[in-house]
Amino acid sequence: MKVVSQIKDPIRTEMELFESKFRDSMSSQVALLNRITYYIVNRKGKQMRPMFVFLCAKLLNDGQVNERTYRGASVIELIHTATLVHDDVVDESNKRRGFFSINALWKNKIAVLVGDYLLSKGLLLSIDHGDFDLLRIISVAVREMSEGELLQIEKARRLDITEDIYYDIIRQKTATLIAACCALGACSVKPGSSDVETFRKFGEFCGMAFQIKDDLFDYGTEQIGKPTGIDIKEQKMTLPLIHVLNNCSNKEKKWLINSVKNHNQNKKRVKEVISFVKDRGGLDYAVSKMLVFKEQALRLLEAYPPSSYRSALELMVNYVVERKK
Repeated sequence: MKVVSQIKDPIRTEMELFESKFRDSMSSQVALLNRITYYIVNRKGKQMRPMFVFLCAKLLNDGQVNERTYRGASVIELIHTATLVHDDVVDESNKRRGFFSINALWKNKIAVLVGDYLLSKGLLLSIDHGDFDLLRIISVAVREMSEGELLQIEKARRLDITEDIYYDIIRQKTATLIAACCALGACSVKPGSSDVETFRKFGEFCGMAFQIKDDLFDYGTEQIGKPTGIDIKEQKMTLPLIHVLNNCSNKEKKWLINSVKNHNQNKKRVKEVISFVKDRGGLDYAVSKMLVFKEQALRLLEAYPPSSYRSALELMVNYVVERKK
């Protein structure tokens, strides 16, 4: 967490003010809703999304942010929180960041309605202030996230994912949200400038590296974060497995596909798949691709003069690929 604290240093004041504005943006006349949103706000994660928004804005605007920057950060966090609440219902998940999920405490019906409420609050926050350029960035991200999830479900049924399709899935499912954060930060201070697209690409590269790193945790030790083999149990085709599938014999390919499709609950078989993927260089290949995305992100920052904000963004990119969970 020391690295996260260092990244936050140049935006500490903004992050503190953001927290109070974000809390206000969730308020409702309904006591039950306020109880649930209070629960959500007090179980926040690292807050990487608003951090991206503020760092990109300050880098482009001589260390200054404006009210649009705060609204952009609040909107992305409202809409992201809404998608997480809905995701937990879809995945039938009872835990989120080590705490009970909304659906576990208040059941699915309330969780879906809370997600809808947060989504509408986010949309209205933009509309009420005429931030239609910011709203467009966010709306595109939500559409792509939904498409990415559905594409993954469609492909998982057939286990016929190529590397290109995998990149399409993670670009939409994960990278598009981080891309939106960076584009929002740029657009809040430099609307209509080419910087908006530059920072969208920067966020996309970060997001791609972030998701590949997440996929690698599935092959790590249990101390690193999520338990090993979860993606295999859920029939999720990730980069290490896809690379090995495309570079092994037909007999091995049949065994791998059969293992993932029909024996994904068998712990011994899942361990065998993990070992096979490791032995055939699946992890090394995924790491090499992750580092390519990292370098592409860092290269985009080189066009901007050195500053504490640029340094913090560079630190963020490195943190994405070096984190332990």
